[in-house]
Amino acid sequence: MSRRTGRTATVIALGSAQTLAWASSYYLPAMLAQPMARSLGLSAPDIFATFSVALIVSALIGPRAGRLIDQHGGRPVLAGTSLLFAAGLALMAGSTSFTGVLLAWVVMGIAMGSGLYEAAFATIVRLHRMESRHMITGITLIAGFASTVGWPLSAWVSAQWGWREACWTWAALHVMVGLPLNLSLPRAETGQELIAATADVKDEPAIAEPGLAPVLALSFVFATTWFTSTAMAAHFPRLLQGFGIGVAGAVGIAALIGPSQVAARLFEFGFLRRVHPLLSARLATLTHPLGALGLLILGAPAGIAFGVLHGAGNGVLTIAKGTLPLVLFGAQGYGHRQGMLMLPARIAQAFAPWLFGIALDRWQGQALWLTTALGLLAFGTLMAVGQLQKKPLQQQQAALNQTSPTLPPPQRQRSKTKQ
Repeated sequence: MSRRTGRTATVIALGSAQTLAWASSYYLPAMLAQPMARSLGLSAPDIFATFSVALIVSALIGPRAGRLIDQHGGRPVLAGTSLLFAAGLALMAGSTSFTGVLLAWVVMGIAMGSGLYEAAFATIVRLHRMESRHMITGITLIAGFASTVGWPLSAWVSAQWGWREACWTWAALHVMVGLPLNLSLPRAETGQELIAATADVKDEPAIAEPGLAPVLALSFVFATTWFTSTAMAAHFPRLLQGFGIGVAGAVGIAALIGPSQVAARLFEFGFLRRVHPLLSARLATLTHPLGALGLLILGAPAGIAFGVLHGAGNGVLTIAKGTLPLVLFGAQGYGHRQGMLMLPARIAQAFAPWLFGIALDRWQGQALWLTTALGLLAFGTLMAVGQLQKKPLQQQQAALNQTSPTLPPPQRQRSKTKQ
């Protein structure tokens, strides 16, 4: 098997496994919360509260899972999460009380903290180090269809047989599909093999240990953008109705978010692949505020533009979560650093539906000023990151041009001349 073919197979396996993981965890409550609540004599907010607990657990688990991937590679960690996802879903299927659901989501939180995007990105970086950027994009392109697959399948199985059977179905898929996919991943070098492998990477830039300021800045950007993303995921149709858009229209506009995410990732993979990911991240932080300002000023006629711009920015920012820490801080210790960077984001994500719901109750559509301000703050913070790391950014871009596996030699030489 050629090197290119092997990398493609790895991206397809990880992307498919991530589609399953996201569809059966993050996107599960939207379809099953109501039937679960009715069956167990609970309220839907009770179910979402247990989901929030899972997000907090995942935030706390993330750094430890990242360190394990740094040490042993992603194959054993991700294979283990397939079993954890299956166990959590089986517990959920058998739960008869709030305590049972809470326990199931705690197990799911452990799986989410060690088996979603951050772990997949760390797995790729552990295998391919600074050449991982476009593979990270490829994973998000495939897994971008998680909601497209997850929501209809969960809803259909639940309507035909019940929510417990839907949970059992997802549990079985993790064992029969997710586990083999994760076990098919290449083994990472360990010990002396890793030392020899990294010593052979002549084009990899030597990036100094990051200072505290850029690390905190990037963590803040991820926390604010994930707050907005999760708030919109929970309240998007209700938000649009506050601007006079009907239920059907709001649902139709919400349906544009997924395709917009995938289209933006394709754009990043093609047109923006030769620019520093900091530039694409800056552009992505502006799309939500631009769409929101259009909606706040123009009202309902700007609804479609808002949905498309929000989805596009969210799609690129998902990639930035993986690529920015890589090119700014390097591949060494990537998994643990990624877990630490995303810890505030996971906590912000856990509280976003509740806090933005309060804002909607008080201010209706004007609550959009909150997420607009957060987006502008994220943009300003990324501009500051560029100033903090100005010289390293130039070195990183040159290294990216040199290590790109798709850049032909003549263009590579021209890139060196430009630098």
